Amino acid sequence: MPEGTRPDSPENAPVERSAAPTVVRVVLGTQLRKLREARGITAQEAARAIRGSESKISRIELGRNAVREIDIADLLNLYGVTDPAEQEYLLTLASQANQQGWWYRYQDVLPAWFITYLGLEESADSIRSFDAQFVPALLQTEEYSAAVIGLRESAADKVDKLIDLRAERQRRFWDSGRKLWAVIDEMALRRPVGSQAIMQRQLEHLLAASARPTLTMQVTPFRTGSSYVAPATFSILDFARAELPDMVYLEHLTNALYLDRPSDVSQYAEALSEISASSTAPEQTADFIQGMLAELA
Repeated sequence: MPEGTRPDSPENAPVERSAAPTVVRVVLGTQLRKLREARGITAQEAARAIRGSESKISRIELGRNAVREIDIADLLNLYGVTDPAEQEYLLTLASQANQQGWWYRYQDVLPAWFITYLGLEESADSIRSFDAQFVPALLQTEEYSAAVIGLRESAADKVDKLIDLRAERQRRFWDSGRKLWAVIDEMALRRPVGSQAIMQRQLEHLLAASARPTLTMQVTPFRTGSSYVAPATFSILDFARAELPDMVYLEHLTNALYLDRPSDVSQYAEALSEISASSTAPEQTADFIQGMLAELA
């Protein structure tokens, strides 16, 4: 631990056993980076201690991949961590970081970068999102999900497994009591996905979901044009733990970006606030969706 901190201090309290391995890795990496910097040790020197590369140290400190406990033990030795309590705390994190999340059984149909997101979503205290293309995944009906997934995947068994995954994500998120603030562009609600009947049932699902106490939902109408402030879909994941920074998640076709610099998170938060200000008030969203349903009828 950096000078002046203790393993039993609030900042370094043990990570809850229910925390996703992804988040445990991020917490462990943050602690290791603080130790290295406090000792004035370069990433190159740390890499030599574990017979690896600087990029491996970077991945460990960013919590991007699993860690070997022997590597953590070598780093603690290099950083001069001799207190048994400190060693036990960090080695316990290393052990927890290598455990498998509930999504492990779906890893054969998921890209590695999205597995990282699932771990972060699982441990986020709340999520703020702007969706410009589709209904947010956490608010999709099963048949709407099938239509969206079918746009990219053709293998029936893979589609079925991805639909099951999305349903499990939804169940876990809403049962946990976590909060979602979803700002949805009107285009995402009007873009045909599947049949008209599927779209109608999806809108009805959103109408029912709008009553959830942990959901704040807004729609950005065409006429405002404010969605151009951030034309691409993005999410901001907020974490309760002080040592885990809030993150912006940007998904691309073949990869994703995770931005945790305060300046980046702040810029996206400001963009979301600007879009939100030009969107329906949460208490007006149900009426807006009801009007869309009337058009379909």
